[in-house]
Parts: sequence; structure tokens; C-alpha cells
Amino acid sequence: MSALPTNDTGPTADEHEALRRHLIDHSVKRGDFKLKSGRKSTWFIDSKQTVCDPAAMLLVANELLSIVPDSATAIGGLTMGADPVAFITAGVAATRNRPLKTFSIRKEEKDHGRRGRISGVLDPSDLAVITEDTVTRGASLIEAAHVVREFGATPILLIAVVDRGGTVAEIAANEGLEFRALFTAIDLGFDYEGGV
Repeated sequence: MSALPTNDTGPTADEHEALRRHLIDHSVKRGDFKLKSGRKSTWFIDSKQTVCDPAAMLLVANELLSIVPDSATAIGGLTMGADPVAFITAGVAATRNRPLKTFSIRKEEKDHGRRGRISGVLDPSDLAVITEDTVTRGASLIEAAHVVREFGATPILLIAVVDRGGTVAEIAANEGLEFRALFTAIDLGFDYEGGV
């Protein structure tokens, strides 16, 4: 794997392929799995094996930064899926004089602190990118976007490292949001698990 990419224009084809290979080699699991929905699948992806691995995390950040709009001022999402993706992306952005605040959305509201479900740095004036490591239906992205809107900030883009389901873009569009994924199930050699 390469070190921190030296260009600010986005990942090279070699870097993109290196990240795809890392996902296949380290994050994709084959076997018989029962998914959250109760449906069965012959494959599962644990993207944290890639987004938390120092051999790949800078590649993840570079890929994300290539599609995060210049207008974005914050990046985050529902804990735990969003946390490593948002934090490494914001860290790399800071080394490029591109400040992005980071935040995490708790599963439940706390009755202390100033922001309820939001932890980290987010202000009502922020234009926020909502992220996640892997999505199938995109429920966590949509929930995070709702929390950000309720707080007063504006979600401007939803990004996943892997889109496993193939239906998130349509669901996001129904919410008035754009969705992008670095990789799809098809890119990793599998059919979509839509509706899971």
C-alpha cells in the first residue's frame, strides 16, 4: 500500500485499485451469514478491517476527499460506522489546509452535555457530509441526516465506503439528498443485497 497520496486532485487508478484489493482481501468474508434483516447471505463485509488499518486508511481518506464538496465544513455520522471514516478523512484534510469539523451521532440522546445525540464539533451553520463504512439500505445515513437537520445544520452529501445494497441512492433522493459510494458490491465481485 502507498503512503499518503501526494496529489490533491484525487486518488490515482493504482490507489483506487489498492483500496479495492484491500477491501476484498481483508474486509470481505465468505460463508453463510444471517444479516440484521434475518435474510441469509453468502458474503459479508466488515469494512472496519480496511478503514481502521493503517495500510489503507489514508487511501480511504484520499478517496473521500476527492468527492467531498469544497463547500463542506463538517463530516460525521452515526457511531460506530461513521467514526473511523470521518475522523481519518478530517485528519488528512487538515494536513491539506482544508478544515473539516468532525462529529459523531450517538445511538441515544444523553441528558447532559450541550448537544444531546451529537458528540464532537458541529455547529448549526455547518454544511455536513454524512458518512458510513458500509451500507445496505442506508438507514444509518438517513437517520444521521435527520439528526443533523434537527440540530440545525445542513446535510449536503451522503457517502459510504461500500454500498452493499444498491438501493441507497434512490432512498436518499427521496430525502432530497445525494448519495455516493467509493465501491459497490458489484465492484467487489458480488450481487447487490438490496432491501436487506
